[in-house]
Amino acid sequence: MPNTEPTTGRRGLIRALLRTGFGASLVSFLYPAMKFMMPPPVAESAANQVSAGRADLKPNSARLFRFGSKPALLVRTPAGEMRAFSAVCTHLNCTVQYNDQSHQIWCACHNGQFDLNGKVVAGPPPRPLEQFTVHVQGEEVIVAKG
Repeated sequence: MPNTEPTTGRRGLIRALLRTGFGASLVSFLYPAMKFMMPPPVAESAANQVSAGRADLKPNSARLFRFGSKPALLVRTPAGEMRAFSAVCTHLNCTVQYNDQSHQIWCACHNGQFDLNGKVVAGPPPRPLEQFTVHVQGEEVIVAKG
């Protein structure tokens, strides 16, 4: 009696190819998603103080500068006092800016507002901004943590 069934060798090869292709497709979809959900750890900057530039900032104005890997905001109050804050909003990590008309620090993402001491005045931010210590040495502004 002749054998009418296809050989299991070809059938097995096709199954193996299909399983391998399905597995490779699954991995190619899941790997980028997992990398996105679990970002690599970023070491905190070892810098405890940085230069925020020249001390030529006009009263009632501000400028952004880098404090390690994060943005920071140097503000010269209308009275002429220099203050520095983390420019990362405590709500959703947006970058804040100084509003010279209201004399407040403002987050454009969800209209969060902070006073010139970094305390929350309005909006959804849950915590005040981190404040830094400011020292003027000659023509240079030095900003330090703590």
